[in-house]
Amino acid sequence: MKNTGKLYLVPTPVGNLEDMTLRAVRILKEVDLILAEDTRTTSVLLKHFEIEKKMLSHHKFNEHQTTEAVVERLRGGETIALVSDAGTPAISDPGFLLVRACVDAGVEVECLPGPTAFVPALVDSGLPNDRFCFEGFLPQKKGRQTKLRELAEERRTMIVYESPFRLVKTLEQFVEVMGPQRRVSVSREISKVHEQTVRGTVEEVRDYFKEHEPKGEIVVVLAGKPSDKNDKNKNVEE
Repeated sequence: MKNTGKLYLVPTPVGNLEDMTLRAVRILKEVDLILAEDTRTTSVLLKHFEIEKKMLSHHKFNEHQTTEAVVERLRGGETIALVSDAGTPAISDPGFLLVRACVDAGVEVECLPGPTAFVPALVDSGLPNDRFCFEGFLPQKKGRQTKLRELAEERRTMIVYESPFRLVKTLEQFVEVMGPQRRVSVSREISKVHEQTVRGTVEEVRDYFKEHEPKGEIVVVLAGKPSDKNDKNKNVEE
């Protein structure tokens, strides 16, 4: 009887291609198939590392339809790697449904360590990182205000992904719901040429990005609800 295959979740660089690990390159060269969130984006990565491998699309719009077929291929003995456009698959990207299906089917799953945008943003923020919660993208409409009020009471440091087009609006909502003095750090273009982190109160950082249009991928790190009302606030940093 043929052995069951294996699913690898392979993180890819969020910016600088030098962040790709040697092991990740080896796995992508060895597997039978690569599942890519966007084959065009992944083609650039594969070409850079001289990897010639068959790809199939696996993204949020088709993962419900493709997951069963992928699991059957794995059960048939194939080794398959899943990559997203950047970072670690399943972290605000497709992957969870496939991993769950593999676990249920008894297929081995292994996630390689590697790039994830929120980790350097959290460490760079200067905010407490011994305990934190990752919120991903906040609801855009239904449930947004409820979520914001919930986060206003959270005492752990919070991490949120945001679009540059919605950043100022989100910071304005933080001011309204959490008060202007809550501390925040906004990192953009992590690991890229124009990487930047702006720190300060939500009011200060909002005002900064009103004057300097944000561009690129955005990670917002927000301080938890303070237990000490006498907490001192520093000026905005760039």
